[in-house]
Amino acid sequence: MTSRSARILLGGLCAAALSTSIAVAQTRPLAVVDAEIFDATGAAPYRGTLVVKDGRIVAVGPKVKAPKGASIVDAKGAALIPGLFDVHTHWTPAGAPAITPKIADAYLASGVTTVNDFHQQPESFAPRRAWLGTLTAPHVNFVARMSTPGGHGADWADQATTRWVDTPESARLAVEEIAAYKPDAIKAFTDGWRYGSAPDNTSMDAWTLKALTEAAHKHNLKVLTHTVTVERGKVAATSGVDVIAHSLQDEPVDADTIAAIKASGLFYAPTLAVYEPVKPGAKPPVDPDSPRNVQARRKFGYALGNVKALFDAGVPVALGTDAGMPGTPHGPSTLRELELLVQAGLTPSQALVAGTATSAKAMNLLADRGTLEVGKRADFVLVSGKPWETITDVRRTERVFLDGQAVFGPGAVRAPANDKPTPPAVKATALIDDFERADGRTSLDTLRLDDFDGGRDRSLEVSQVITREGGGKVLSVGARMATKDDASAGVLLPLTRGSVVPADATAFKGLKFAVRGDGGAYVVTLVGAAGRWTTKVEAGPQWKSVELPFTAFKPVAARGETPAFTGTDLLQVGVEGERAAGTRLWFELDDVAFY
Repeated sequence: MTSRSARILLGGLCAAALSTSIAVAQTRPLAVVDAEIFDATGAAPYRGTLVVKDGRIVAVGPKVKAPKGASIVDAKGAALIPGLFDVHTHWTPAGAPAITPKIADAYLASGVTTVNDFHQQPESFAPRRAWLGTLTAPHVNFVARMSTPGGHGADWADQATTRWVDTPESARLAVEEIAAYKPDAIKAFTDGWRYGSAPDNTSMDAWTLKALTEAAHKHNLKVLTHTVTVERGKVAATSGVDVIAHSLQDEPVDADTIAAIKASGLFYAPTLAVYEPVKPGAKPPVDPDSPRNVQARRKFGYALGNVKALFDAGVPVALGTDAGMPGTPHGPSTLRELELLVQAGLTPSQALVAGTATSAKAMNLLADRGTLEVGKRADFVLVSGKPWETITDVRRTERVFLDGQAVFGPGAVRAPANDKPTPPAVKATALIDDFERADGRTSLDTLRLDDFDGGRDRSLEVSQVITREGGGKVLSVGARMATKDDASAGVLLPLTRGSVVPADATAFKGLKFAVRGDGGAYVVTLVGAAGRWTTKVEAGPQWKSVELPFTAFKPVAARGETPAFTGTDLLQVGVEGERAAGTRLWFELDDVAFY
């Protein structure tokens, strides 16, 4: 089985939700007294009191007194700042820890109370919201993804995760279809410049991007873009984009582009943390003068300079990190981004505003959060020191409050579900898919996933339901294999929507199905929350019935040892073939079920 299935599994484990289960009505007010308050409104810090009732700020100021009967938090001169807002994250294991509750813990421990998650398939939005609603977790906005068919973002996932668009018509249709999943925003991968390592032959053209943004805005959805070149930054500005969520880093930004970006009103979230050539705690490169390392330093220099140039011109700078990417851990990377904004030339207070009020404004949420003002959500952080003077003080987190409840530090409440890696399992049913539904979904009402190899050169796969000889429907999978050693193609059948809630199949003995194919071997996979287990079957042009006991499946090591198979946490069933580069593959599948 290729790493593609692992990526789907790991993405399925990295979820987010809009709210936390501990945001309950308070029986009495909470008052934070004797704090040095940085409210992110542009006002100077002052010593005062903040009062919370039912998750909202009801009073804040230098003359505010704690109401009678209030629970008192004595800040003793500690800094009180709004909760941080990271507009660009990927809840993935690359930004360890690997499982969603631990990711949530990591963000809250760093004072991050709202994030955008750019990584998930829309099919998973509803179950993830439900799951994370049971956890102590930041508020999370789900961002649906669009790219060109060969573009960045489409190189590791099928269209269940990243929709492929390359015309205005396809962009408008994709927005309409994705809107049904109720995303909070849309991310468009608008350039294919792979950081200087591949030709730019996959950029989204301006008219397609404009059609995408216009369609999204009709649904009140913000559009954030993966844009990393100055030229494409100007295109984004003239196409209605709301947020550039990466650094322009191929050259210094010119006056015309600065003027276009400023005139457009878009926000700029440079994700400096992901581009830092040597990450905090990392070892220096063995050959710092290699072409790759020289290029990385040059681009990072452009990125830093362009942040300052745009900020000085009046372009609002927000905070994004690309956390979840290699070397960019959840939580600490948000704090590192603040430090890098200061390194770029912003003052510490300007960086704090970027990471709170401006990020909230970029997502049209400033009326709800981002500053410490009456009526706003009571998401705030107590830290030692004065981070508006010394930005590294943001790392001295003492206490974090989410919706007025302590979630980190003394008195913190943490949901019991945070100690479990997945939601409670549901009982698996026997029939997984007989391919008879007219709407193209499985018998379990889940969305089938094409499972092909990832990368710049990918196998071309077509999967479709066709009529079987003698009647009934079957799934047909055909592919032309990419020119690579690990070329593969197949299908994954999620056992629950979005592969979020696991299924308990312990009532069954194994997996059965009918198959025919090109005469080669096929890999059959059981994907679980804790790992993957595989076995192989062969199939020629005649239909054959296959019964595979669970004991036939062997663990596949990935990110450590896969535990022994239990059948208690299954997410997907997969069938795929691995073939030689440039050859073709086909198989047909029917009546997939547990027995």
